[in-house]
Amino acid sequence: MTILGIMLVMTALGLLLGFVGAGGSGFIIAILTVVFGYPIHTALGTALAAMFFSSLSGSISHYREGNMILKAGAAVGLAGAAGAWISSGWSSLIPADRLGWMTSGMLFLSGLALWFKMASAARGKEAVTIPVAGGWRFWLYALLIGVVTGALSGLFGIGSTPFIQLGLMLVLRMPLRYAAGTTMMVIIPIALAGGAGYYSVGYLDVHLLAVVVAGTMCGSFLGAKFTKRVPALLLKTCMVITPMLGAAILLL
Repeated sequence: MTILGIMLVMTALGLLLGFVGAGGSGFIIAILTVVFGYPIHTALGTALAAMFFSSLSGSISHYREGNMILKAGAAVGLAGAAGAWISSGWSSLIPADRLGWMTSGMLFLSGLALWFKMASAARGKEAVTIPVAGGWRFWLYALLIGVVTGALSGLFGIGSTPFIQLGLMLVLRMPLRYAAGTTMMVIIPIALAGGAGYYSVGYLDVHLLAVVVAGTMCGSFLGAKFTKRVPALLLKTCMVITPMLGAAILLL
């Protein structure tokens, strides 16, 4: 009955995530811990690994639409994978109650970062070119963005999507469209390395992962069909509220 319940809840959650275009690892963590009683470390490992599948399918779509800069995505993603692998081991050293509070705080910051990104784009402050396209500065900035955001993902089990996008836009000067697509590529190695890190320390439930992935992917497929059918203001509001709602659930 628990497996069926998780499947149904994850399908409903997938509807929301597909609608707002989010990976939703933070929300998955909140549901698994608060609603179904899984340990926070297991929830983190499962949610992070689940992002690999959703990011892979999203990356293929963005690549076909021409929304991806492969060089930047590869550089940031590989550095992020290293950060996620290392920090996933640190997570086991943090007591469960403290880790829950810390993950909740990161989700709130994630929502604020997303709001800031949207506000900057609305004011017309996003870049239209990519001046940092090569040379030592590009590699330095790309590695820094990757290591920092990857470490956040591995430690707290979140996708760090807003932080990655902000780094690509503000540091590498990418337009929003390319930052969104490239971020999906960046998350693939981060989720893979972070999930493997949690598995190596015994915090990845493979059977639970299969149920979570099946439910969220089914729901996301349906939820994505509503994205273009609602007012832009409602969509943006839901995108900002979603990680904050996950953070609020974790505090229960």
